[in-house]
Amino acid sequence: MMPSKYTNLSMLTVEKIGGTSMSALGDVIKNIIQYNRTGSELYNRIFVVSAFSGVTNLLLENKKTGAPGVYHLIAKHQDFKIALEELIVKLKELNKQYEPLGLDLNTANNFIEGHVRHAEGFLENLTGILASGYVSTEGILQAAREILASIGETHSAFAFTNILQNMGINATLVDLSGFHDHEPYTIDQRIKQAFKDIDFANTICIATGYTKGTEGIMREFDRGYSEVTFSKIAVAVQPQEAIIHKEYHLCSADPVLVGVHNCSPVGFTNYDVADQLADVGMEAIHPKASKPLEINNINLRIKNTFEPEHPGTLITREYISPEKKVEVITGTNKLIMVDIYDPLMVGNVGTDLHIMQIFADNGVSYNFKATSANSISIVIWEKDYTDKLFQDLQTNFEKVTVEKVAIVCLIGSNMDQPGLLARAANALAQDGINIKSAGFALRQVNIQFLVNREDFDNAVIALNKGMA
Repeated sequence: MMPSKYTNLSMLTVEKIGGTSMSALGDVIKNIIQYNRTGSELYNRIFVVSAFSGVTNLLLENKKTGAPGVYHLIAKHQDFKIALEELIVKLKELNKQYEPLGLDLNTANNFIEGHVRHAEGFLENLTGILASGYVSTEGILQAAREILASIGETHSAFAFTNILQNMGINATLVDLSGFHDHEPYTIDQRIKQAFKDIDFANTICIATGYTKGTEGIMREFDRGYSEVTFSKIAVAVQPQEAIIHKEYHLCSADPVLVGVHNCSPVGFTNYDVADQLADVGMEAIHPKASKPLEINNINLRIKNTFEPEHPGTLITREYISPEKKVEVITGTNKLIMVDIYDPLMVGNVGTDLHIMQIFADNGVSYNFKATSANSISIVIWEKDYTDKLFQDLQTNFEKVTVEKVAIVCLIGSNMDQPGLLARAANALAQDGINIKSAGFALRQVNIQFLVNREDFDNAVIALNKGMA
């Protein structure tokens, strides 16, 4: 925790703004910065910002489609300078978009062009070393990935700070990218150093979601790095509350699937439930970012940028729903089921360990596992499946089958009630949806149903209707 000289720490908040929300910067200023606040009420807040929507995709790769960005040109030893020129044009176009909000266009354009040129110098040095063949390719490429990742957040943080300052708001840019220093700080050390002399009561801090550190934030957390920065800042300054602003509420089900009027914001839940959501890809917060908050007993609030009057959902360490209910119905259809059959399994000690070792050797974690006397079914992310994993399993066991599947989940902090499993199974059966497998741990925080991939949407809708 930082020293007690920081005034009004009890009222301090650390807040994260995602890329989609950042792109709607006018709404962010109206709904978050200024909403119900004037004068000194504007301050005592630290905002950790993502890059504007789509920018990190251009720098690294498209998060959803995998389409390559500048990084992949470097990784393939191709010319990346034209791509950086195109990036500068794109970032200047974004600056122009925010000029009506008060952005000083010349200042912002000069800043980002200088910043990208600086990065280009670093990248040229790295590619030169890479071409020599004398150093580890992995280490050089990781450094390039770090440098590129930092550009997006540095751009958005500078623009945001400039706009606020031109509005007459005392805003402080906290650039954690470390572009202009060579100090061998860890991520935590850099954060503490950056904030140690700031009087939070008299300024809004705008911090980059990327933080340079000796351990490499991309190496540790890849695309979840901005939430990790957010979490580490919160641990460093011990705010009254940590807040993530998203373009949607954390809802009881996907409103796109079930309809806006057939779901509602969760309201209250705990970190265990947040982990269950992250395990199937519905991240309230990156799990590696939530753990430090949970351990330090820092409450996390998920708010909708576009509904500032709504309190959102508060996630705490100790919350248990006062009534037995399902809090969230969710899942994913991007899974593969690997079924391993061998008649020698029955009564044999260590078969499960052997299988898990093969998965571990292939760097693959699982989402779901079910067993019988002679078979073990394991569900993994489709993106993690490889021919090598299949061949390694096939070499050691009699029969291995692979099938594309989906999983739908009932998740809640207090669901242990007679008949819940029957109600859920009946809801699926009434819609003609076959349950391929099902399971839950003793604590019953997450009841999972494996279904055919093509049944995923209907399964969520059926469960949402059946649990109402």
